[in-house]
Amino acid sequence: MELVGHLAPLDHDGTNPVFYNLCVGSETVPLNPLLGKNLSLVFLREIACRHCGRKVKKTYNNGYCYPCFTRLAENDLCIVKPHLCHYEQGTCRDADFARCHCFVPHYVYLAVSSGVKVGITRKENARRRWVDQGAVRAIPIAEVPNRRLAGELELQLSRHLPDKTNWRKMLAGEGADVDLLAVREAIRARLPEAFRPYWLSDEEVREISYPLVDTVGQLKAFSLDKSPAISGRLVGIKGQYLLFAHGVFHVKKHTGYKVRVAWEA
Repeated sequence: MELVGHLAPLDHDGTNPVFYNLCVGSETVPLNPLLGKNLSLVFLREIACRHCGRKVKKTYNNGYCYPCFTRLAENDLCIVKPHLCHYEQGTCRDADFARCHCFVPHYVYLAVSSGVKVGITRKENARRRWVDQGAVRAIPIAEVPNRRLAGELELQLSRHLPDKTNWRKMLAGEGADVDLLAVREAIRARLPEAFRPYWLSDEEVREISYPLVDTVGQLKAFSLDKSPAISGRLVGIKGQYLLFAHGVFHVKKHTGYKVRVAWEA
């Protein structure tokens, strides 16, 4: 069986293990039933912006053309560095976007992906965020009313904990035995006074498992720009990665790439 269309980020649900769908144009391919079977992706040498649909030679920030990258609020620097929010200066790229995505409750959390890290996410989007990062365990440690405050607290805590995920260590399952409750208590002692009213003391650790039937032989990252045809036995899915017996493919990074996807029925 096969489909042709532009790739979108992997879609997933709230089950354990996570159930994934590969989005190809307007169609979806349920991936969990394909574990252990052969799957192929062939790049058809066409890329389209995920927002405006314009054909481009390369994308920015996981699927945007350069004009959309420089114009849209979701691509502004304050998205990755929310403590640099400039809404009050009147220079926000899109006030409606800010009201829906920034001026809503946010979690500051601890997660175990490539070891323990600190991060932020909209409260309503927490599990999706953790799954996209390949976290096997996560716990909210503070709830704040907006993204800027979350970013300020994250910045403070990142002096003591990493705020990035190492994809190789994440896929290898390193650091999975971290005791998040113990880390939470250690971090609590370092919490700036101004953020103590937002602290969450009673949250439980969320466990997340991923569909895996075998280990990856080598953590070689496939790129459609360098290898336009990728095929092999699908042995797992974690984060935004398809895990093949001989390498891994980051789907979200290839958003907008037109492909032919074929799989065993």
